Amino acid sequence: MVAGKQTEIKEVKNAYEAYDKIMTFNPYAAKDFLKAHRLMTDGLVNESGKFRSGDVGVFDGDVAVHIGARPQFVPDLINDLFDWAKKSELHPVLKSAILHYEIETIHPLADGNGRMGRLWQTLLLAKWNEIFAWIPMEPVLYQNRPQYYQAIEDARSANDSGAFIEFTLSAILDIIADQEKHQVELTEIQIFVLKALDGKMLSRKEIFAKIGMNGDSRSFKRHIGPLLIEGFIEMTVPDKPNSKRQRYRLTDSGKLASS
Repeated sequence: MVAGKQTEIKEVKNAYEAYDKIMTFNPYAAKDFLKAHRLMTDGLVNESGKFRSGDVGVFDGDVAVHIGARPQFVPDLINDLFDWAKKSELHPVLKSAILHYEIETIHPLADGNGRMGRLWQTLLLAKWNEIFAWIPMEPVLYQNRPQYYQAIEDARSANDSGAFIEFTLSAILDIIADQEKHQVELTEIQIFVLKALDGKMLSRKEIFAKIGMNGDSRSFKRHIGPLLIEGFIEMTVPDKPNSKRQRYRLTDSGKLASS
């Protein structure tokens, strides 16, 4: 249940929809970027799923602190950015931070630029390591809102994304360190999952069949995601999370937790 205004409830539902489909998007395709924006802003903005048609700026009172690119240049700028990211050999963490910052700088959308920048950074990270599908940048940056906005402002003032990259690296390090210190109190369902995998390698469908549950994306994130994050289970094809041959198996930590 979400308590709030209808627009706030709609925003939360839209975000669920977008993040639920995150692994189906190509981080280097503008059409997928707009498709995700349509999911994120459906029923909330007039130009949902479209690049903006007019000029836009970020204001502090009456003072413009940032003016986005002219609308006629936006499609080419986004395509050039995604083409660069696809070809770049930078580490995905660095590349994701630059991509996020440049999306904020181009400001390609009438509304939702911040949400899409954070979603697209999460997507790029999740394609590199699926753990980031369970630790999206949205809550990470929400916990550090003042520093997040200050990092964007500092980067713009210096005309250099370095300050934003440093902030992103620090935020990611903090959340991973927090996850490492955090000990999961396993639910009854998660214990069933570990026992189902004892001595076996099972697909996602097979796991949920064993425990008698519907294995949709939200159930997977709720019950299986934390086990992956904590290292209790692992993928047999880690470099291709969505492989049809993907299976899950217990780690040594998982064997201890299930005993």
